[in-house]
Amino acid sequence: MAMRKPLLLQLLQLLLLATPAAAQPREAWQPPTLTNTRYDEDWSKQSGGRWTEELKHVPLNEDGSAWVGTGLELRARLESFGNNLWGGAAAPDDAYLWTRAMPYVDLHLGKLRAFVQPIAAHAVGVAPAASPIDQTRADLLQGFVEVEAGAVTLRGGRQMLSLGTERLIGTRYGPNVPLAFDGVRADLREGGARLSVFAVRPVQARPGSFDDRTSPTRALWGIYAAWPGLDAYYLGYRNRAASFGGIEGRELRHSMGLRVHGASAEWRWNVEGVVQFGRFEGQEIRAWTLGTEIAREFPALPLQPRATMRFNIISGDKRADDGRLGTFNALFPKGKYFGELSPIGPYNIINLHPGASFALRHDLSLDLAAMAYWRASKGDGIYDIPGNLIRAPGGATARFIGKQAEASLSWQATPELELSTSLSAFAPGAYIRETGPARTITMLGLEANFRY
Repeated sequence: MAMRKPLLLQLLQLLLLATPAAAQPREAWQPPTLTNTRYDEDWSKQSGGRWTEELKHVPLNEDGSAWVGTGLELRARLESFGNNLWGGAAAPDDAYLWTRAMPYVDLHLGKLRAFVQPIAAHAVGVAPAASPIDQTRADLLQGFVEVEAGAVTLRGGRQMLSLGTERLIGTRYGPNVPLAFDGVRADLREGGARLSVFAVRPVQARPGSFDDRTSPTRALWGIYAAWPGLDAYYLGYRNRAASFGGIEGRELRHSMGLRVHGASAEWRWNVEGVVQFGRFEGQEIRAWTLGTEIAREFPALPLQPRATMRFNIISGDKRADDGRLGTFNALFPKGKYFGELSPIGPYNIINLHPGASFALRHDLSLDLAAMAYWRASKGDGIYDIPGNLIRAPGGATARFIGKQAEASLSWQATPELELSTSLSAFAPGAYIRETGPARTITMLGLEANFRY
């Protein structure tokens, strides 16, 4: 007699199949786009294209059930700042070089898989000193074991996480040392739908070799469901050493999010909303965010421009003594959140962000962007991307933080090598002038990135 599926598995499969699009057949296999996490690229087949494909899938037996793949990233990035943090940084004028190497080995033995990716990351010239996201020397970035059990994949070990558009859970790919987590994850796939359940702790990068450790104070758990055009998720977060408004203590925060995204003809859209609740040192947490992105392509025009408009509003704390904490916590967001120059992060912000991209050639692209920022709440200050307070509200009454302009040029010199440069400037607004140094920040970035 055939064994029945566990009730929980049946319920999860019914949930994923709740949309007709999830039952559509898969398209024919194509060489995958390289990703930041690398482990989600499917190289189980070959198309006979680039020379690197021979290194992506090396059979170990005759029937092809056992095989090994390899990959590599070599990146060098130069950043030069003028008046960092509007002249208030410890080293406002600074130039430094980031270098990193991230090879990986991906071993498949039937339903069993082992993925290992070390990192060697170094920094030269960072003032006053290199931080753990600038330099970790040699360490283990990712290392996990995975097993397939029907439609379910179980994974345990160290891994990077990239959920949705990385508003809350991202790889921190832009800085020199990406973010990884230690823990367990289960994925259930049905057609075009996917359900992920995980319980992890972030890895704390340290400046020495092989000294990165699991965080003893922070933990993350959640469930993320994705259908074609729709994501829904719950994230739980605990931090025993949190700090808000000069108060330190234990934070327990829950996030409920919904994301709607899609495309029709030349239009693209992405709308995401999150509400947060919980407790922080006797205060109730009541926070939220709404992010929108609308894009329109013009393939018939010269340079095939694409216009994009983004609008974000992210809550801040209204009053320090009302027993409620309204500051949104972006948890583990992507690096360089608002562009190459991102002195402020996604906390207590209203942001308007128009941009345009142009295909100068098939391998050369130009991106232009302009950004404006306001405080969502006058009772709260502004923060950097990790969530550290960089300007307290004090007695300031202005909302306008400043405006930013950015231009980026990218050349895909070969399928493996990309060369890029960016130039950014952030002019301070009334709030910055009311709270401290207020010079215009400038940044020049140069990058060479080889990946296969």
